[in-house]
Amino acid sequence: MSTVHLILRGPVAELRLDNPAKLNALTVGMLAELAAHLDLIERRPELACVLLTAEGERAFCTGADITAWADLPPADFARHWVRDGHRIFDRLARLAKPTIAVLTGHAFGGGLELAASCDIRVMVPHASLALPEAGVGIVPGWSGTQRLMRLLPEPVVKEMALFGRRLSADRALALGFVAEVAEDPRALAESIAARVAETSPRAVEVAKFMIHAGCGEDPAAMIEALGSGMIAASADRAEGVAAFRAKRKPEFPGK
Repeated sequence: MSTVHLILRGPVAELRLDNPAKLNALTVGMLAELAAHLDLIERRPELACVLLTAEGERAFCTGADITAWADLPPADFARHWVRDGHRIFDRLARLAKPTIAVLTGHAFGGGLELAASCDIRVMVPHASLALPEAGVGIVPGWSGTQRLMRLLPEPVVKEMALFGRRLSADRALALGFVAEVAEDPRALAESIAARVAETSPRAVEVAKFMIHAGCGEDPAAMIEALGSGMIAASADRAEGVAAFRAKRKPEFPGK
């Protein structure tokens, strides 16, 4: 049974975690489903925005399901569990579409890292954020010490990762990690997505690439994507392809 659903509503895609009995803790299967859905979303040009949601009100996601990794040998834990999760979260972060994490409950550990991979976050007042990995003898492994350091001040990340302190919704808002706090964050996210759907998809995509190039989110790929998009629309590119197909020397117009 699927535990990560992809729901398409016109120009908006919703990725919904559906494991509420375990507070939406992430399993190997859920990671695989998430990866497959992200690949599909990237290839649907009609989609303008992506919402990341979760079933239940207690937790958006409490991180990785301990039973999924507790018995893994150290090499497999590092090689597969951590690296595969990192790769999938990076895939989410680097989607061409803008993404909104809808936090209707707590986001702990991998759940917080998952939310941090989205472009913005909206959150209910009663929810909190945490990095509790040290309490079970591990460390954040899906960008909690890396991507979060670009989104939150260093002392705040240390508060959570070293001292086990939770970050309240109000404080997350004040720090800019959360865009808005609302009693109905899903409705808020849907209204934001509707506004995005009325803007230029290409302009939004290019703006996201430019921002990522500036903030360190895979800047090499972002710069090459921007350059490739520009050159693909040029007369020089058209002439180069035409000359290759005609097996002649190209005469580039420089346009």
